[in-house]
Amino acid sequence: MHELSIAYNLVATAEEAARDAGIQQVNIVHLRLGALSGVVKDALLFGYDIATEGTLLEGSLLQIEDIPVVVYCENCAEEKTLDNVQLFRCPTCNTLTGDIRQGKELELVSLEYDDYETAHT
Repeated sequence: MHELSIAYNLVATAEEAARDAGIQQVNIVHLRLGALSGVVKDALLFGYDIATEGTLLEGSLLQIEDIPVVVYCENCAEEKTLDNVQLFRCPTCNTLTGDIRQGKELELVSLEYDDYETAHT
């Protein structure tokens, strides 16, 4: 399960960013996850809970935005969202395409935290 090592790397990156920003406790981590990222969402969520133990992210929520696969169709001259990631064909004209524009993401987007301590010290 490589998702556990991905979760540890994600937590390490987020924790470093939090420490650099002076954040004491992270509440929510926002992640973008592409359909072609090769990461199983449920396994990542499971691994995340393990990886956060003893960190600034312990008890936080991993909020994942699912990113669909978008390809460019030369025949239609526009980007199209694939309905089926098994068939790399334009859903409009059925032209075969391998020009992937979106869907491989594994991107840490942001951290949410309570600013109460900072605001009241």
